[in-house]
Amino acid sequence: MSHAPGHTEGSVMLGVEGVPDGAPDGVTRTLLTGDVLFAGSIGRTDLPGGDHAAMLRSLEHRVLTQPDDTLVLPGHGPATTIARERATNPYLRDLVA
Repeated sequence: MSHAPGHTEGSVMLGVEGVPDGAPDGVTRTLLTGDVLFAGSIGRTDLPGGDHAAMLRSLEHRVLTQPDDTLVLPGHGPATTIARERATNPYLRDLVA
């Protein structure tokens, strides 16, 4: 489990070795991101307890340090991969891992 504040002060992500049945080919592990990272977006930071600067730090130091072959299961919306988000998510473009 990894503390990943930003959406809320207590946001966490959980990494799991292995992938669920039906996962895309080529993924080797799973990351449950809750409301930190979504396919093409990130969690809101404008609600009570949200902190945009903390979210950017979490994305840079907790999300972008994950291997590209990681399946991402967000709190809402479709599954994605770290590779796809690194290449296409506009919120991650200017961050460096």
